[in-house]
This record gives sequence, C-alpha cells and structure tokens, in this order.
Amino acid sequence: MIGGGVLATALVGAIVATAVVTTGGGKGDPGNNASKLPAPADLPEDTSAPAPSFSSVAPPPPPDPKEYISSADKDRAPITVDGFFPGEKLAMGDRVHIKGATGSTTDCATGTQGALGAVLKNNGCEQLIRATYRKEGVAVTVGIAVFDTEARAKKTVDQASGGLASLSGAGVPTFCRGGTVCRRTTNSYGRYAYFTVGGFTDGTRVTTQDKDVFAVGDDLTNFVFRQIRQRGQVQASQAAAEPAQ
Repeated sequence: MIGGGVLATALVGAIVATAVVTTGGGKGDPGNNASKLPAPADLPEDTSAPAPSFSSVAPPPPPDPKEYISSADKDRAPITVDGFFPGEKLAMGDRVHIKGATGSTTDCATGTQGALGAVLKNNGCEQLIRATYRKEGVAVTVGIAVFDTEARAKKTVDQASGGLASLSGAGVPTFCRGGTVCRRTTNSYGRYAYFTVGGFTDGTRVTTQDKDVFAVGDDLTNFVFRQIRQRGQVQASQAAAEPAQ
C-alpha cells in the first residue's frame, strides 16, 4: 500500500510537470498560445452597447387574502345566500348534507334566540345569513353575521350568549326550539362571526355521545370557514392582476 501511494504521487507529479511544459510553449515558439486568439477582424466592432441592467427593487409581495375579508373597505364582493351556500347539497368527504331553508336579513336579532340578538345589534351587525342542512334525522342551521371590521366580529364572539335560531322549512321540521337541548358553536374569521345550532329533527335532546350531530355541525363550521377564506383569496388575486395605478 505504501508503494502504491508513492507511485500515485509520482504519477501526479509527472502530469503536472507535463502540463507546465505544454502551457509554457516550446523553445523558440513564444507565440504558440497567442496564435489561438481571434484575429482583430473577428472582434466586435461596436463595444459601446450598454450592458443589460437589472432592477434592484424587489417586486411587491402578493396581497394578503386575510386583508380582503377583515374590513368592509376592501371586502366589496356581493354578500348573498347563494354565494356562501351554493347548490342543493353539501358534500364533505363521503358525507352528503341536503340543503333546506335559507334566509337573509339586515335585522340580525330576528335570527337569534336569547341574548345573542342584542350582542349582534350592539356590535353593528349589518347582515345575518342562515342556511339549514339535514342528514339522517339530524338538522343544523348555520348563520353568518357580517360586520364592518374584524374587531367587531371578534368582540361579538367574546360576548356571545344565547344562540342562533334554527331555520325550518324545505323538508326540515321545527327543531331546537322550546327548550330542547341542542349543540351550539360560535366562531369568527375576518369580519364574519358564524354560528351553528344543531340537533335531532324529532326533538330528542343532544348529549356528548351523539356523534352524528357533532359531525354535521363540524362539517358546516369547516365549510363556512373555507367559504370566507376563499372569498379573501379571490379578491386578493383580482387585486394582484389589476395594473398598477
């Protein structure tokens, strides 16, 4: 092994020496390398053309979709029931929910029960949209309350008491009324506060063991969040595509 190492070193030394000799040219041939340069006639005649330049200013970052659903100043897309709850069915994975009655009002308190109506009114609720979905004996009404700022929506959630009033009709009987125990949720995203009230269409009280009620309610909560977020993404994309003023 030692002999092999010495041999390798020697070979490398020989290669280097050969390279030095070749690069330096032979005796009496100082122009050996110079002869490989292009002739003066082959060189570009005009060397005054400017070199390409690149802007040192970084492009602006893309708009934040959250900004477009946090304030009425930027969130200008139409607010409609069909815009938030399109079609006749809602599919979440392998679960399909049938849409029932829908409604929209600027008198937000009329779609609530208990103290929630006063909370919405005091915080400046501009519109309340509701839709009911049903699946195998379970019905859930989801409502979206619209405010002019994110701060008002958050404050509403912090102060929330009572709950959303269920919306019957279109194949769904009256449910979650008259003191029936039902499941209620409260959330907000951007300038929207959203609520659910869900239970059994036969009036059976809801317990923590009733996973079907929880599953439908969770599906609607997740769907509304996605719809609000998508609203911001669409408006942000439109703003990015507009020419700079």
